[in-house]
Amino acid sequence: MHGALLVGGTSSDAGKSLLVAGLCRLLARRGVRVAPFKAQNMSNNSVVTLDGGEIGRAQALQAFACGLPPSTRFNPVLLKPGSDRRSHVVVRGRPAGDVGARDYHARRAALATIVADELASLRDDFDVVICEGAGSVAEINLRATDIANMGLAQAGRLPVLVVSDIDRGGSLAHLFGTTAVLAPEDQRLIVGHVINKFRGDPAILRPGLDQLTALTGRPTLGVIPFATDLWLDAEDSLAVPVGRRVGPPDTTAAAERISVAAIRLPRVSNTTDVEALACEPGVDVTWVDDPAAVAAADLAVLPGTRATVADLTWLRERGIADALVGRARRARPVLGICGGFQMLARRIDDPVESGAGPVDGLGLLDVEIAFDADKTLRQVSGVGAGQVITGYEIHHGRVRSSAEAAWITDDRHGDEGAVRGALRGTHWHGLLASDAFRRVFLRQVADECGKSGFVVATDTVVEQVRTAQVDLMADLVAEHLDVAAIEAIIDGGVTLAPPVIAHTLR
Repeated sequence: MHGALLVGGTSSDAGKSLLVAGLCRLLARRGVRVAPFKAQNMSNNSVVTLDGGEIGRAQALQAFACGLPPSTRFNPVLLKPGSDRRSHVVVRGRPAGDVGARDYHARRAALATIVADELASLRDDFDVVICEGAGSVAEINLRATDIANMGLAQAGRLPVLVVSDIDRGGSLAHLFGTTAVLAPEDQRLIVGHVINKFRGDPAILRPGLDQLTALTGRPTLGVIPFATDLWLDAEDSLAVPVGRRVGPPDTTAAAERISVAAIRLPRVSNTTDVEALACEPGVDVTWVDDPAAVAAADLAVLPGTRATVADLTWLRERGIADALVGRARRARPVLGICGGFQMLARRIDDPVESGAGPVDGLGLLDVEIAFDADKTLRQVSGVGAGQVITGYEIHHGRVRSSAEAAWITDDRHGDEGAVRGALRGTHWHGLLASDAFRRVFLRQVADECGKSGFVVATDTVVEQVRTAQVDLMADLVAEHLDVAAIEAIIDGGVTLAPPVIAHTLR
């Protein structure tokens, strides 16, 4: 088998990322040399590649599904929103400035060449490339400069599967309308549909799918059931609502449990940092945005952010800053990660990200942070609490001075982070995925909270949980999709020439 396929969506969070990961895993199991590709991603959930570049978290998971290390080739353009109007641009893994919507619109022509070259290179090196679209393929207002959806499909002559989240309702209309509003030349690339997150009896849905085929001339190639066990490495930072538990229900019997309040900052980044905690039996992780929940939890986590100073202001306006100060006074555990660590500092000097210059931090750690124009992007390893840790760094803010004890010893860069009693902070993302370190950390949190009955599981391995997730995605694809038809589409390319749905748009 040789070729490429684009998985597009009727909307954001329709299930494109998971479907791509599932297809990649299934093909890799069969010995196919397969790679993922997302031309342009907009997400503050990112990882650092082996060569010190930055890509979207979802593409790292898809690479994992293929049995490949994360690479900037898989996501050449990454947009990281820092506000409602401006985003940080990452091109081929490297920072490329900040842009507004109109500025970026003008830059897309140049980026289109980069994207096309990268896709062509992957197609030369792999048997199959499974591409993921961005948002909806029917964003016709952006079509003229599109590089991620139908623009990419036209440039690479890619057949397109469109997936819709039926749990939102209206999927049949979404699938019909998504194709119908496209120009005829784009419609001809849409070769089939996939329904995602279905609950109920497929026999009841079948007549609607048959009618959809009659109306569009395109088959529905599968109906994937709703799966509560798919939750790790979420593409969308807002996929888990405030107040809802992160991860599947935990029915583990435990003498005592640990509650974790993860603070949902307006510009939160790398929300996946708390997912390793949610893998643990007896640990309940919830996203929160109110001071009472922060005060009541056993552990409060202040995560990363794309806008440290702005989100620090939000903390103060919401009363959450006072709740964190109260926790410090009561010696209740607080963990700050990256931007969250910076907020715990006494002073922040930021002429780069916000342009605010010197501002007061929360003053809970005797640390000064200074932002640098050069972005730190690197994978890291070291020792903390006597345990080996690995992680990665993505930040402009750096420790200028610290009067606190270091939390981690970095193998190459010396002391890292800070600890004062039950307060801990670090610039490292991903450290809680180091299993032995996480267990020690949870035992410390339990002791600090007086939860002597909490027992840390000795067999939770985050890498195994991640492997089980991508295997489940592949199993769902194998069981519920017409895989033979999809393989034929990949092999045949766009030669199928499905019909055009007539419309009156001018």
